[in-house]
Amino acid sequence: MFFRNLTLFRFPTTLDISQLEQLLPEAALKPVGPLEMSSRGFISPFGRGEEALSHTVGDATWLTVGGEDKILPGSVVNDLLADKVAEIEEREGRKPGSKTRKRLKDDLLHELLPRAFVKTSRTDALLDMEHGFIAIDTSSRKSGENVVSEVRRALGSFPALPLNAEIAPRSILTGWIAGEELPEGLSLGEECELKDAMEGGAVVKCQNQELQCDEISKHLEAGKQVTKLALVLDDHVSFVLGEDLIIRKLKFLEGAVDQLENTERDDLRAELDARFALMSGELKRLFVVLEGALKLSKVEA
Repeated sequence: MFFRNLTLFRFPTTLDISQLEQLLPEAALKPVGPLEMSSRGFISPFGRGEEALSHTVGDATWLTVGGEDKILPGSVVNDLLADKVAEIEEREGRKPGSKTRKRLKDDLLHELLPRAFVKTSRTDALLDMEHGFIAIDTSSRKSGENVVSEVRRALGSFPALPLNAEIAPRSILTGWIAGEELPEGLSLGEECELKDAMEGGAVVKCQNQELQCDEISKHLEAGKQVTKLALVLDDHVSFVLGEDLIIRKLKFLEGAVDQLENTERDDLRAELDARFALMSGELKRLFVVLEGALKLSKVEA
């Protein structure tokens, strides 16, 4: 259950979510209706067969937003609509107008939706009350905002905002490759993306490469700036940090995972519990390091 990406939002550390567990059942996922395209709501982090809609270890809470989406390919609807239009043309000798075509399409959707296949999904999130952030396992800002909206729907109010750095992330990432001292615990990985400062300029992507080298230095001298950078935290976590402050390719390394292998557990629930406890601890440390390095703004109540 380790997260693979992180889209982060901040909220006031004074926020009271003590009633969250009691409020979640009202915001639980409901089956998508016969004439609905989708449905969203909370499911158990431990799986759809479990009852608990949240799980807390210390001051970190694990939430999961589930989804049900009807699969109704546009090409299928368009083909059936074309058949209906052709029937009218043949029968009445005229082409249907736009209003008629819209009515026909709506009728088709109402006819097809109850029989459409349903695709299920889940998006996990970690609420950290100590530092006031929610980390969502997605690299999509929109998906992250959807999860925040579900938390807001459950609580009634949830003043969470996307991360905001007081210093341009590009300049910080570029400085680290150029030789500026990295924050304690952080080291460079072997991947980066560089872009020309001007709009529409050249883009250079490097993988499996030593980043402090002559080749990269020449790109920096030419005015390119770093927009994505692979980093490692204490040989425990590796990730790629973007100028959009989204963390991608998050991976827990042997230095962290070895702690799990040294503990015996009897069932899957206990294993997931241990993994969440480990992950929440590592994400807290990562957030604190990035908060100081990027001068992340706090959110006031």
